[in-house]
Amino acid sequence: MRCATHPDVETNLSCGRCGRPICPKCMVQTLVGPRCPDCANLKRLPTYELSPRQYLIAVVVGLSVAIAAGFVWALIWRALPSILLSLLIAAGIGYAIGELISLATNRRRGPGLQAIGGISVLVSYAIYCLFVPWFSLYTIIGLALGILIAIARLR
Repeated sequence: MRCATHPDVETNLSCGRCGRPICPKCMVQTLVGPRCPDCANLKRLPTYELSPRQYLIAVVVGLSVAIAAGFVWALIWRALPSILLSLLIAAGIGYAIGELISLATNRRRGPGLQAIGGISVLVSYAIYCLFVPWFSLYTIIGLALGILIAIARLR
């Protein structure tokens, strides 16, 4: 027999439901035996399924929090200029953005939300730089830390 999906591959396997010949590459092992991809009815987890509306909500929430957090970050830096405090604030901004995007989208996850979270942290840093033109390597490290935390919250 030849595989129905890969005609160049010989096989002795067949789908337990429809009987189509399948090769080990396209076989899906289920609780009731091997199935072809069509009969296995593979679906993504609902946690990773997002509608365009949920993406829009994520963008609005992410950018809103980013703008507010950027202003707060700049105000705190002007009051207490501390490198360690700046690192902690950046990490906190990343956590807050990731968590609030997750809450606004009903705890959804996925690469699209990770990108929105990372860009939102970057926007927060851009707002911060408008008010605090002083450049520091530690602030960049804090930015990277904030982006990583936001992405991890949405993974």
